[in-house]
Order: sequence, then C-alpha cells, then structure tokens
Amino acid sequence: MPRDTPDAPSAPAENPTPTGESRLALVRRARRMYRELVELYPDAHCELNFTTPLELLVATILSAQCTDKRVNQVTPALFARYPDAEAYASARREEMEEVIRPLGFFRAKTNSLIGLGQALCEQHGGEVPGNLSDLVKLPGVGRKTANVLLGNAFDVPGITVDTHFGRLVRRFKWTDEVDPVKVEHAVGDLFPPRDWTMLSHRVVWHGRRVCHARKPACGACDLARWCPSFGEGPTDPDTAAGLLRMRSFA
Repeated sequence: MPRDTPDAPSAPAENPTPTGESRLALVRRARRMYRELVELYPDAHCELNFTTPLELLVATILSAQCTDKRVNQVTPALFARYPDAEAYASARREEMEEVIRPLGFFRAKTNSLIGLGQALCEQHGGEVPGNLSDLVKLPGVGRKTANVLLGNAFDVPGITVDTHFGRLVRRFKWTDEVDPVKVEHAVGDLFPPRDWTMLSHRVVWHGRRVCHARKPACGACDLARWCPSFGEGPTDPDTAAGLLRMRSFA
C-alpha cells in the first residue's frame, strides 16, 4: 500500500493590510501617494520657529494642545528671556507662567520647561542630547517630541505621529493602528528611513490644508485616485475647493 504523501508546508501568511491589498501593493500605493505629496509640498518644513535644538525642543513641548502659529507668537520673548538650559533651570515659576500663559496648560508646561532645564544641566552638561533614548527620559519629552527634534535639529530620520499624521495614514489605509508608536513603526516599514522626516512634514501639511478632520476636501485632493477613503468629504470639485486652506500655519 503506498504511503500517503505529506502535505507541502504552506507559505507563511502575509500580514493583513487594512484594505486587503497585498503588502507589495500597499507599499507601491503608499510610495506613489508620497511622490504626489513631494510635488504638492516641495517646501514643507517644521512650522515651529527655532534656531537651536533647545529652542525647537522647548517650542515642541509648548505646542501640545496648541497651534504652531500661537507658539511662534510667544517664543521670541521666551527665547530672549531664557537663552540656555541654565536659564530654564533657574527660572522663577511665576515669571515663566506669565510668558507662556496664552498657550494654555501654562502651569504644567512651566513645570516641564523648568524640569527640562534642570535635567539638561544635571545630566547632559546643559546640551540637548541627539539620541532618542536620552531625549525620552527628559521632562515633557515623549517619542513624538523626540522625533521632531531628531529629524529637524539633528538630521536623524524619524516619523512624527501627531493627530494630523495619525488621522491621514489611517484614512490612506497605510495602517489601521491607533497607538502612536505602532503607527510610527507600521508607516516606517513602508518607506526608507531617508524619507521619514519629510514624509511626516508633508502628511501633516496635507492634513492641515486639504484632508481636514471633519470635512476633508476630497473633490479637490490630488491624492484622491489612490485614497480608499475618497468620499468621506465633498466630492464636488467646487464645493471641495472652498474647503482648502492653502496657507502657512507658521
């Protein structure tokens, strides 16, 4: 009696994608959308004004629950009064609170900035470290803030997952993850590291100008042909054009 032939081992299952497309198709679609973003926003950049790593770190901490435009209105006076880590470490709480009061959550942010100055002086000689592991140990600095700093002050590739970025990459169906760290890793796997920093800027610029949270301008969006969420907003070109906010947010 012939022996049964064992079944051939099955190929490992590919990780599912949000749309059910193949992994290769997702990568190709995501990169095609990014090429369009490059053409749309060739001058995309960090919209927080800064001249040093410390200034960017402080501005990013202040931008929590606040617009970049408003932060940029406050930081010139703040940076002039507190030019280095030592100045933040020795700041009088009441004076700093008064400077940053217009940004909201000013007491908590003051705590973070004074603690930041003290930690930089005590642990890093008053200098801002240029690596993720040290940055995320600083008061007020999470992974998002650290990636902003690394990408824009130290040219270290990083993906910054803010509310705009997370919303758009889920609309694009690049990922269905919600946790920011998982979003960062999932999207990072679709692109070479050299693209990460500018990818973050361009996705955020598109979210602020076109792909709004409540009513995206689908009918005026240059990414529409590749976007699985086309139709969440008005598809009529004239109606959608009225939703565009093609201006600087700095």
